[in-house]
Amino acid sequence: MRDHPRVVMGHGGGGAMSAELVANLFAPAFGGATLAALADSATVDLGGARLAFSTDSYVVRPLFFPGGCIGDLAVNGTVNDLAMSGARAAYLSCGFILEEGVETAVVGRIAETMGAAARAAGVEIVTGDTKVVESGRGDGVYVNTAGIGLVPAGVDIRPQRAVPGDVVIVSGEIGLHGVAIMSVREGLEFGARVESDCAALGGLVGAMLAVTPDIHVLRDPTRGGLGAAVNEIAAAAGVGVALRERAIPVPDQVASACAILGLDPMYVANEGKLVAFVPRDQADAVLAAMRAHPLGARAAVVGECVDDHHGMVVTRTAFGGTRVVDLPLGEQLPRIC
Repeated sequence: MRDHPRVVMGHGGGGAMSAELVANLFAPAFGGATLAALADSATVDLGGARLAFSTDSYVVRPLFFPGGCIGDLAVNGTVNDLAMSGARAAYLSCGFILEEGVETAVVGRIAETMGAAARAAGVEIVTGDTKVVESGRGDGVYVNTAGIGLVPAGVDIRPQRAVPGDVVIVSGEIGLHGVAIMSVREGLEFGARVESDCAALGGLVGAMLAVTPDIHVLRDPTRGGLGAAVNEIAAAAGVGVALRERAIPVPDQVASACAILGLDPMYVANEGKLVAFVPRDQADAVLAAMRAHPLGARAAVVGECVDDHHGMVVTRTAFGGTRVVDLPLGEQLPRIC
């Protein structure tokens, strides 16, 4: 924090700078044990019900991209944050910040997309707000969504529950969202059209929980990608994580794009994938359930928790060596969600 007396783009990238901002500025100011868990959504007890509650703001540029738009992100992102606590999302709020001069047709298209995404995810948008800022003081459209959902009895999913022996499973190919955004923003072509993986994961999580309620950790690897998500879990639980590079599903077009641009697919954002830490004796059944679901057809076991190098993630490379997978400092590509 002493090195950055003013906010910089890296503070919003989901890496070490974001974590430092939250840990040293926001968490001490707000306090509370629930916030201290720093999960994708907070789990609270209210009137005898166990609820998950989450909020997120979306500032993606461009507003429309292959496979989706800011409206899809706003709905699916919050639904997914709730699902990472095992919750069945029920209700969302929606806040629009509009820049003076943006076309109302653009706003209408985004709103229609949000409505369709909510219906597809089985949630209802029940309240909202609209603000307008002067021309030049925004970027067309920003969207905030918050959501609540019910956590089933017997489900306790949080990053602190990872233990040595847990199997690490990724639900499918990584890096598609980040490369899709990059292709439009920078006008690049990679031989084949790359579309965002933006999707609501509630149904996939439900299929996993139907096999066993004892899933230890779920995380959707958005900003900072798979590398940041697994590092956050390792740090929260105080365990080591050992990944296998060859097992991580990276599609050819993502690998090619990253090679050209000098990026690491491990840190490229996703919007329709999850990483799960599952007890070893349940891993085969959970993996089978994931592969039977359309959003988990390419699910793969990519590593395990170990009682070694606590709080650190390493990967076994394709050449037989081992390298450390650090928490990224910021984001390879900003304004990704």
